[in-house]
Amino acid sequence: MAAMKPRTGDGPLECTKEGRGLVMRVPLEGGGRLVVELNAQEAEALGEALIAAVPLVKRS
Repeated sequence: MAAMKPRTGDGPLECTKEGRGLVMRVPLEGGGRLVVELNAQEAEALGEALIAAVPLVKRS
């Protein structure tokens, strides 16, 4: 059985360099945070996708 780790508190949206990759922590509505590890190419693609999505969000 996997060890249960306590859920960390909600925190700010953050991205830190850890080792060779980037670790992004995104706060979730129900509590806790989504933690995603990305390489540089994935982070760049995510940034471009978010920039493209922002004008769509501002229109609605």
